[in-house]
Amino acid sequence: MAEDLVLKIKDLVVHYETEDADVHAVNGIDIEIRKKHTLGLVGETGAGKTTTAMSILNLVPNPPGVIKSGEIYLEGEDVLQMSAEKLEHMRGNDVAMIFQDPMTALNPVMTVGDQIAESIELHQNLNKKDALEKAKDMLKLVGIAESRAAEYPHQFSGGMKQRVVIAIALACNPKLLIADEPTTALDVTIQAQVLELMKQLIQEREMSMLLITHDLGVVAEVCDDVAVVYAGRIVEKGTADDVFNYMHHPYTEGLFDSLPNLKERGEMLEPIQGLMPDPSDLPPGCSFAPRCPYATERCSQSVPELKAVRGSDTHFVACHAYENPDFSLRRNRDGK
Repeated sequence: MAEDLVLKIKDLVVHYETEDADVHAVNGIDIEIRKKHTLGLVGETGAGKTTTAMSILNLVPNPPGVIKSGEIYLEGEDVLQMSAEKLEHMRGNDVAMIFQDPMTALNPVMTVGDQIAESIELHQNLNKKDALEKAKDMLKLVGIAESRAAEYPHQFSGGMKQRVVIAIALACNPKLLIADEPTTALDVTIQAQVLELMKQLIQEREMSMLLITHDLGVVAEVCDDVAVVYAGRIVEKGTADDVFNYMHHPYTEGLFDSLPNLKERGEMLEPIQGLMPDPSDLPPGCSFAPRCPYATERCSQSVPELKAVRGSDTHFVACHAYENPDFSLRRNRDGK
């Protein structure tokens, strides 16, 4: 239902226009996130995930970035039509972002307490003293002693820095949290702790989240819905159960085949052959066709539309092969 949507993106197209080339970063993405739900945006580096996230905040750097077309609705209001004043109010207040690298997301010459308080002071009209007290409460919320509010980022470990970034993002209780590969820079143990913390805080604060990642394990742990992105297009989307247990796109199959299988330790991994296409020179038709083991002549001639999987109203796939009722992925045929 429309009133249940926190975020709705329609046909978003974003290019980076330089003297050397026109980079087609996002090529018609459609996304919906419901209240209290988490959507995982999955794909290889260069698929357009971060550009999509920056577009939600209307922060695509211009130049060279240009939002060529599309609509982005935050609770029914088009972000791309907001005034500069409205955007300033929205960023950090209604929508907050956890950036990929906590080392570069924090200001090295400000204490962590002041960095959290800065957002609170701006959006909640508190004086500096009260904002700092709330910043200390936010540190406690993410498992850091409030006494450390007077310390600087270099005095914290990587995992602790990420917790500080989460505290900044959650300080104003946003409706939508964008997490751009929030655990990539962390070791496995700390990664699990941060994910558990994020899940807990999202449930407690009844927020929605867009989680950008290339880690399918993280998606399985955190997300309600999944959208698989390739070369700036969504090639498959659905509930986590749809995508993990009933995958329909060859690229999704390739992602899962690239993962190690703990039950078959002697088995060789099956990487996806070839490389992501150059976004400044995308092939005609389906961008995945040059790497796809099921590609036909039609795949190189026309771009497949995102269509509902037979018998489902939550699962969608963009692949010409599924117009053949007898088609089945190797993974599904083998029962893996």
